[in-house]
Amino acid sequence: MEDLKLHGFWFSPFTMRVVWTLKLKGIAYENIEEDRVNKSPELLEYNPVYKKAPVLVHSGKPICESMIIVEYIDEIWPHYSLVPRDPYERAQARFWVNYADQMVPALFAALYFKCGAGEEKENPTEKIWEHLKVIEDQCLSDKRKFFGGDTINIVDIAFGSLFKVLYTIEDVNEVKVIETEKFPLLHSWFNNFKNVTVIKENFPDREKMSATIKSIIEKALASS
Repeated sequence: MEDLKLHGFWFSPFTMRVVWTLKLKGIAYENIEEDRVNKSPELLEYNPVYKKAPVLVHSGKPICESMIIVEYIDEIWPHYSLVPRDPYERAQARFWVNYADQMVPALFAALYFKCGAGEEKENPTEKIWEHLKVIEDQCLSDKRKFFGGDTINIVDIAFGSLFKVLYTIEDVNEVKVIETEKFPLLHSWFNNFKNVTVIKENFPDREKMSATIKSIIEKALASS
């Protein structure tokens, strides 16, 4: 087995990205589950700038930031390629990965919205719908199975992790976000994605994840 360790949180969408990538490629690694409150000295040493997970440690060398890790893995272990080889297709994929990351603030705002913070502000779900509409219209209008066509690529990994958060928002806030009638192509894509065997086997339990995230939010609001 390669000297490969992953520091992360099981419920983190960013850790999910790395786990899915490693599992899709069949790469063995040591999983080190971090404590969100009391992070290990190793994690803080490996990521002294942001002090966040996930961090992949390959032969003693740390790589930080989820999608940077995904691309690193894809370059070191090129089988089951996730990053398009064509320069134009690769540029397009990176554009949409960046767009996925730009959605993150709206997702976290929505998680906190109905839990005691921001009730007098504009509902962030509207902003999420704007993002989803763009993805529906610009990425999936040709009704492809995955963003990568017939196989998963880095865009599926990026958006797939965020859709897990969207379902958590639905559970925590008791509101429907991913409406099939509004986003039929995204709904079809996500069903295809989550039913890929490797993804399904490494998908966090919905109830457990929702309960964990709700507890984290409530503790954060109580201490603020």
